Amino acid sequence: MDYQKLAADILKNVGGKENINTAWHCATRIRFKLTDEKKADTKTIENLDGVITVVQSAGQYQVVIGNSVGQVFDQLADQAGLENSSNSATETPAEKGNLINRFIAFISGTFTPFLGAMAGAGILKGLLALFVALNWLTTTSGAYQIWYAAGDALFNFLPIFLAFTAAKRLKVNQFVAAALAAALIYPAMVTVASKSLTLHFFGIPVVPTTYTSSVIPILLAVWLLSYLQPVLDKIFPDAVRNIFTPLFSLMIMVPLTLIVVGPIGSGISNLLATGVSGLYNFAPVVAGIIMGAFWQVFVIFGVHWTFVPVMMNNIAKMGYDPLLPILAAAVLSQAGAALGVFLKTKDQKQKALAGSGVVTGIFGITEPIIYGITLKMKRPFVCAVISGGIGGAIIGMFQARANSFTLPSLLALPTYLGKGFDGVLIGIAVAFFLAAILTYLFGFSKETAIAAETNNNEVMSPIEGTVIPLKSVHDEVFSSEAMGKGIAVVPTNGNLKAPVSGTISAVYPTGHAIGLISDQGAEILLHIGIDTVKLNGKHFETLVKKEQHVNVGDALISFDLEQISADGYDTTVMMVITNSKDYEVTVTTETAATDNWLLRLKQK
Repeated sequence: MDYQKLAADILKNVGGKENINTAWHCATRIRFKLTDEKKADTKTIENLDGVITVVQSAGQYQVVIGNSVGQVFDQLADQAGLENSSNSATETPAEKGNLINRFIAFISGTFTPFLGAMAGAGILKGLLALFVALNWLTTTSGAYQIWYAAGDALFNFLPIFLAFTAAKRLKVNQFVAAALAAALIYPAMVTVASKSLTLHFFGIPVVPTTYTSSVIPILLAVWLLSYLQPVLDKIFPDAVRNIFTPLFSLMIMVPLTLIVVGPIGSGISNLLATGVSGLYNFAPVVAGIIMGAFWQVFVIFGVHWTFVPVMMNNIAKMGYDPLLPILAAAVLSQAGAALGVFLKTKDQKQKALAGSGVVTGIFGITEPIIYGITLKMKRPFVCAVISGGIGGAIIGMFQARANSFTLPSLLALPTYLGKGFDGVLIGIAVAFFLAAILTYLFGFSKETAIAAETNNNEVMSPIEGTVIPLKSVHDEVFSSEAMGKGIAVVPTNGNLKAPVSGTISAVYPTGHAIGLISDQGAEILLHIGIDTVKLNGKHFETLVKKEQHVNVGDALISFDLEQISADGYDTTVMMVITNSKDYEVTVTTETAATDNWLLRLKQK
């Protein structure tokens, strides 16, 4: 893949760098906050080689690329003069959109930058638990203690990481925010809280609270700091602002957080943890069905970010989270659906995408599967939803738990060790294999089944009607086969469809003809009628554009068959392989329908 060219094409079609307010990337997609989304050419971006799809959700314009997103973003950042990092580029004075979209964007922007590091650290902690269970290590060994420090450090000092990224989203001094967080988990303060001692700040009691690994208190504190800092900036002149604004920010915010904000945030955290635990314990199977079935739907709409602080808060407050194991079933069901498509389809491009999707899905990255395969085909996505719900119900029934936060995947299994672990193994196995079986048996509609059952060198009928030899067409250019070998159809309707999966190579302004190149390289001309170019586009509507990729059965041109005939024109549709010199062409003379081939090509 040419990352530089792809980045340039994306930049051009999102409206140029002047239309970008913010840009960053997560594991699979480049996320934009555009000044005007109407300036973005979504259709063109979706058809770029290397782009899976475009999603507009939660106030973000998201270009889904897959595993190469980092390389593409680096090139885009260089070309647009953006900050070359995985977080945001240029910033806007204020977030736009409704309150829900702004909240989701804030949570997403806060957690995304270190989500990969957090997942890696969580897996490391899970592996250490596994090594101890297998007696490979002891908790007193030096190797265990060093590795545990590596895995636990991010979670122990989580408020500092959250403060830094939240400050960036809220346009606050990041180092002041980090210092505020560090004060909350300063060793002396931790010791005071652990011994339940009460400090006094000028006579005001400070409630002893432990903030290590906490989420909500620091987010509230940084949010409040975002209102205080502008006030202080206005008070102090430029000459002393860089010193006095941080000075008074810390002097005000640290005690205010310890006395008011922190206890409020801690109370909210306790309520959330208790609420989630209560609902889960009341109906764990129902929770499993809902989260297992609909988690990927939440991902599509971007609302899954609202669950991240809840799950992390559960681990901080209760030492475990009951939702993460269920999500593993949702993730593995998408990977299973991709496997079903891989086994069923004979479309080589689709097979390659599905095969790579199985691997990425097993390791927790499902966006390439969702946007490249299951959601586009619809039925495989439904099969995955059903399978994820069943797998989630099994995991919920066993009341499994995650002991550390990480992205749900096969790699996360060690973090599920303990209560309900057997249920996790059964649940994700059921989700994966059931999704594969259901997709293989029921995941292909008639149209996609045509592509699956057709070998790569078969060219389908482009329209319903009666097949006639090309030599019998009343046009010497076609009947002489001077343009190439092919077939003709006397149509019974006006719906011209793609006879192969391929790319549109030519769109004629008169709408009477179209060219495409199959994924295997066959160059095909579809011509509607004889001398219909004289109609100058009348009665024709082209439904695709040049360089667009289409699949077998996709609509290409709609035309008014009766009106064209009434105007005195022959409506025979000619299909010609213009590079037929490169193939041995076998022609059928059966009645054309949308479920049988007309031409079979064997490359010379």
